[in-house]
Amino acid sequence: MATSALTPPAEAISESMLDFPDNFLLIDLCGEYDRNLTTIENALGVQIIRRGNHLAVHGETEARKDAENVLRALYHRLEAGRSLEAGDLDRELRMGVEPADGGARDGDQIELFKGETARVEIKTRKKLIEPRTDAQKAYVKALFDNELAFGIGPAGTGKTYLAVAVGVNMLISGHVDKIILSRPAVEAGEKLGYLPGDMKDKVDPYMQPLYDALNDFLPGKQSAKMIEEKVIEIAPLAFMRGRTLANAFVVLDEAQNATTMQMKMFLTRLGEGSRMVITGDRTQIDLPRGVASGLSDAERLLQGIPKISFNYFTSKDVVRHPLVAAIIEAYEKDAES
Repeated sequence: MATSALTPPAEAISESMLDFPDNFLLIDLCGEYDRNLTTIENALGVQIIRRGNHLAVHGETEARKDAENVLRALYHRLEAGRSLEAGDLDRELRMGVEPADGGARDGDQIELFKGETARVEIKTRKKLIEPRTDAQKAYVKALFDNELAFGIGPAGTGKTYLAVAVGVNMLISGHVDKIILSRPAVEAGEKLGYLPGDMKDKVDPYMQPLYDALNDFLPGKQSAKMIEEKVIEIAPLAFMRGRTLANAFVVLDEAQNATTMQMKMFLTRLGEGSRMVITGDRTQIDLPRGVASGLSDAERLLQGIPKISFNYFTSKDVVRHPLVAAIIEAYEKDAES
């Protein structure tokens, strides 16, 4: 009997059987109520059936092979004694499988990035950070390779988070003596009036996202002590005037809300032995109408200068809730129309 044109040929859909000898690791691989398997099934269009110590993968050849690679990579991760969280699964599904021998080791973090296929990882005191998209991977490499780096793109793409992670890594490995995190103290479209308390109380609400990122990479007491000893500084952009920032890892977040003069002032703070990262989202400018964004001007003026990198993100690089990517895409489509 002839095969219908709408029906895939029999050889296109087949079954692969994968053996995972360690029951405890297999439980972690599958996840609670097999939610990891369900995520892989939905993402790749396959069916995964658990049979004892085996996983049977049903689907078209290419999708089935992709699922096999993801399952093996995640199992090898568990065999190495590492955790398996939702972000790790998301990363494997987005980026595919990379060589297992390129991971973080003792020694110089920068040496880990040799070759386009090398696995990129950032060691911090609390966790090991892995880029989850190709754009994030290129961005992290740029942070280690360049003295001045720009990360430009929508919210939720990890621009600031990864920059702070690299800063913490460079601090604990001795490449820099301090971390300086800054952002413009600009209200997001609403007037908050006069805030109570001293200067720290007034500016801390604007800086809270930087504290949140920092606390992900350093134990709370250690982070607090470093801030107290000025090894880590978190301050508004206006406080940077007149300083020379030497042997420091400096991050300017929300740079789209810096004016042209503020951006020039900040960029010219760069001192010997320092690295600087500028992050921003050109679609979320909160400056008064008619005031130009310093981020756009810097992007226009500094393109092509050696040791200055520009990395761009899109809604496909959003690593927050999946709805965030859909929301950003909806606003982008509306802006285009």
